[in-house]
Amino acid sequence: MGRLLLFPLACAGLMLAQDNKIRVIAFGAHPDDCDIRAAGTAALFAQMGHLVKFVSVTNGDAGHQTEGGGALAKRRRHEAKESARRLGIEYEVLDNHDGELLPSLDVRLQVIRRIRQWNADIVLAPRPNDYHPDHRYTGVLVQDAAYMVVVPNVAPDTPPLRKNPVFLYFEDGFQRPQPFRADVAVAIDDVFSKKIDALDSHRSQFYEWLPWVDGKLDDVPKDAAERKKWLAKQRSRTITPAIRAALEKWYGREKAAQVRHAEAFEICEYGRQPKEEDLRKLFPMLQ
Repeated sequence: MGRLLLFPLACAGLMLAQDNKIRVIAFGAHPDDCDIRAAGTAALFAQMGHLVKFVSVTNGDAGHQTEGGGALAKRRRHEAKESARRLGIEYEVLDNHDGELLPSLDVRLQVIRRIRQWNADIVLAPRPNDYHPDHRYTGVLVQDAAYMVVVPNVAPDTPPLRKNPVFLYFEDGFQRPQPFRADVAVAIDDVFSKKIDALDSHRSQFYEWLPWVDGKLDDVPKDAAERKKWLAKQRSRTITPAIRAALEKWYGREKAAQVRHAEAFEICEYGRQPKEEDLRKLFPMLQ
């Protein structure tokens, strides 16, 4: 199976579902990962009537300093469900153990089936270089699915896609083996509060586990409203020059200069390779 077979329908142009709704599926290792990297973009898609699904490849049953196992996994599923409600999207948490994820055939087939079932136009995932092995292997799993989603004899219980989606990576700050490249940058100022609402749903993480890991648990306000303000401050980041340049490409210099919050994505070299006009159709908020 050579590379020329990777994109059997690429020359046919952009193919969306018959209802013209763009279908986006994002994979994270844990039940808050997609929210961190793409909740703003998801909110924009949802507001425009398109369909978004977040998938956590593990159940998050190790991510806490005092809780764990089935009770923590149940709590994190409830948090993900609440995040989905606030964003207007779907959320699925797979039952693989946190901290034990490997890019096995079994989990790859789980990923392939979800992409097919969603009839995805866009697939988002982490790059396979990261401090956390679960993050790295989620990236590998989605890469490994990028061609297989169109192969009928792989996971034959789920019909193959007749189009190869566009696969993109979430933004990250890792420099090796190469730094993140901002191919698409989405301004999320109008929905930044929705992103914070989504993150606020994951209370076990943003108000308990992550501050504890960072040695800042005492900094978390007790009052719910103050806590959310604190979270917004913690999750506000300076836009890098590279992402500012990408914003200028997609929005124009004048509008890009006003953007305070953005999410960026890098096109994976696997999957369909979109042209600029394809990306403008797939990301209709880029105006």
